[in-house]
Amino acid sequence: MVRFTRSDDLRGATFEGVDLRGARFVEPDLSGVVVRGAQVEGLDVDAPWLSDGDAPVLVNGVDVRGFVEAELDRRFPGRELRRAADPDGLRVAWAALESTWAATLERVAALPAIAVDVSVDGEWSFAQTVRHLVLATDVWLGRAVLGVERPFHPLGQPGPQAAEDGLDLSLFAVGTPSFAEVLEARAGRVAMVRDFLVGVTPESLGVVRRNPWSPEYPETTLSCVHVILEEEWEHHRFAVRDLAVVEASLAG
Repeated sequence: MVRFTRSDDLRGATFEGVDLRGARFVEPDLSGVVVRGAQVEGLDVDAPWLSDGDAPVLVNGVDVRGFVEAELDRRFPGRELRRAADPDGLRVAWAALESTWAATLERVAALPAIAVDVSVDGEWSFAQTVRHLVLATDVWLGRAVLGVERPFHPLGQPGPQAAEDGLDLSLFAVGTPSFAEVLEARAGRVAMVRDFLVGVTPESLGVVRRNPWSPEYPETTLSCVHVILEEEWEHHRFAVRDLAVVEASLAG
């Protein structure tokens, strides 16, 4: 099977009549890609940043961004609050997230213990997804907003580009920790965000912060909180998507 990686530059390439059935694209840059006369039965596209930027995403000439966002908000009540811009709104948004995750964890608790460590199609397991949210909180609240130089819990789950972003991977545990340990770390970080939002003010939301990944692009406290909210909702979506597959496999 042919494999293309980041070192392969396919910008501007033309593919005519090629058979891409079953192909898998992981973290590709498809901005500006034009597809014509395609057969797309069973096509599965996951684009967390679908609505970012001004350029439309066209399917048969229709910009689908608004339709997708509205459907996701319908499927995940509370998601529509993720861009709240004032302290009260952010507190309500976080409470909605906590409620959503609590329901999902109850669903997971009803499954065999092994379920949390099952990977679907090479994606993170449920436990790894929860661990990544620990890291997201450490990066965007602990480091960016609170200014802690090394706020990282060792059970945080770095992303595939973490080393390239300058994150010291030696700070993180290797192996597979118990899910009880993961939940303890997660509970601490959830409480940290909740406690921070209790005391946040309109003035503090506007304070400029250092972007932890790209210092040349400063953030505000509000934009850092928005990143946390986006991470939470997107990874919850990934988690329940794969959880449904795991549940089906266990039932079968």
